Amino acid sequence: MRVGVYVDGLNLYYGGRSICGATQRGWRWLDIRQLSQRLIDRRKSWVDQGAMLERVVYCTAFIDGRLNEAGRRRQGVYVRALVTGGSCDHVEEGRFVSRLRRGLLATADSGGRPVVAKPAWPVMVRDGRGRPIANAQFMASHLHMEEKGSDVNLDAHLLVDVLRERVDAAIVISNDSDLRLPIQVVRQKVPVGTINPSSAPMAGDLRGERDEGAGEHWWYRLTKDDFRLCQLPEMVGQLRRPETW
Repeated sequence: MRVGVYVDGLNLYYGGRSICGATQRGWRWLDIRQLSQRLIDRRKSWVDQGAMLERVVYCTAFIDGRLNEAGRRRQGVYVRALVTGGSCDHVEEGRFVSRLRRGLLATADSGGRPVVAKPAWPVMVRDGRGRPIANAQFMASHLHMEEKGSDVNLDAHLLVDVLRERVDAAIVISNDSDLRLPIQVVRQKVPVGTINPSSAPMAGDLRGERDEGAGEHWWYRLTKDDFRLCQLPEMVGQLRRPETW
């Protein structure tokens, strides 16, 4: 059984922040191949069928160095380390798009839902006669950064590899509900492990039945140990783990 692993790099990174802590060290220098093998080894039914890691595809987008020069540099070092160390077989690059957006100023309620901000001390609004305007609304412009392409790239590699019979089983590391349709299609052909890399619940669109289609599907949420025990060496060729990682 040849297993292909398909990784949404940004979804994995931000999921790791939620599981391990944004300020904590020791989890970012992640060895994707070692993690993939760890996931395969824990599925006895796959191991019994001779499951072997065939291919690791890492889909990501590089952040804008003009907005975060240090972060872009660290990300570049990491992706080069993945390739240099053989931790992935292919890196597919998406892109970030930066735009200026305008909208109503809002805060979050107890459930995290947006609530339009209204005048309240210390900021109040008055009309030309000095009378309070209780129902005034505030407009603000802000920088909006949007990642483009990683989910589509992952979809394409997953579907092509399965339909061309390059792999006999697949593992998808992402909690992006946009992957619903390709994963559903692939489950009809081969067993699929769907991996939630974050502390949030598994996206409803990525759930399913173990026995649908090809069967032997499974679902799993990554843990701190999965991140911390699957780290690249301190040095990968001439590339060193960033100090803050």
